[in-house]
Amino acid sequence: MPFTRVNDVVLHWAWRGPADRPVVVFSNSLGSDFRIWDDVVARLGDRWRILLYDARGHGLSDAPPGPYAIDDHVDDLIALLDHLGVRRAAMVGLSVGGMIAQRLAVRAPSLLAALVLCDTAAKIGTAEMWQARIDAVETAGLEPMADAVLARWFTPGFFAAEPAAAAGWRNMLARTSAVGYAATSAAIRDADLTADAPSIRVPTLCVVGDQDGATPPDLVRGTADLIPGARFVVIDGAGHLPCIEKADVLAALIDRHLGEAGHG
Repeated sequence: MPFTRVNDVVLHWAWRGPADRPVVVFSNSLGSDFRIWDDVVARLGDRWRILLYDARGHGLSDAPPGPYAIDDHVDDLIALLDHLGVRRAAMVGLSVGGMIAQRLAVRAPSLLAALVLCDTAAKIGTAEMWQARIDAVETAGLEPMADAVLARWFTPGFFAAEPAAAAGWRNMLARTSAVGYAATSAAIRDADLTADAPSIRVPTLCVVGDQDGATPPDLVRGTADLIPGARFVVIDGAGHLPCIEKADVLAALIDRHLGEAGHG
C-alpha cells in the first residue's frame, strides 16, 4: 500500500518506473502534492525508479500540529527510504523540497548520488514575511491568499494559455491543510542552510524559472555559488513551478544531469 507510518506520521508515496533502475526521489513545494511532477516523470521514461511522496502536512500525508522543522521533513524522508529499502538515490527537490534535499545531502551524504535543486535556496524569505503568512493562514485559511501565491507560481502566459489548468492547481493549493501549510512555513522561516551548502559534495544542478516570484534567479544563483561545482540554469518562460510550465525542459535537464553524474 502507498501509505507508511514513520515518526508517528502517515506518508503517502508512490513508485513510478521499472523496479530494477536507479532510484530518483522527487520532493514537492509548499502548498502542493506530488502530482506537480506528473508531466516531468512522464517524460523521463523508463530510465529510473522514481519515488514520489507527499511531505507531512501535504497531499494525503498526515498533517500533525506544528511547527515543523526542516529536519523533521528530513527525518521523515530518511525513515521512508529505510522502510522502502533504498540505500542510494538521486533527489530532485523544489522549493521547500529543495531545502529538504540540501539538508539530507549534509546529514546523510551516503544516501545521495546527485541533486537537482529547483527554485530553492539555502535561505528563503525573512522571518517576518513567513510569520505574517503563518498568521494569515491560521486566521483565514489558504483561500484568501491563493491568487497571490499562484501569481508567484506561474507566468502571465500560463494563465492566458491554460486557464483551466491554473484553476485546477489553485484548487490543489486552496485544499492543502492549513495546519500543514502553516507548520511547514515555520520550517522555512526558521531554516538557514547557508553554512550547510559548502559541505554538499554530490553533483548538483540548480535550476530556476526566469519569472519565479518566490525564489528569483539571483537568489537561486547565490545558493549555487555556495555549493562546490554546482551548475546553474535559468529556464525561460517559467515561474516557481517549471515542473508544470516547462516540464519538457526540466525533464531534459534532469536527464542530462543524472546521466553525467553516473546515476542511470
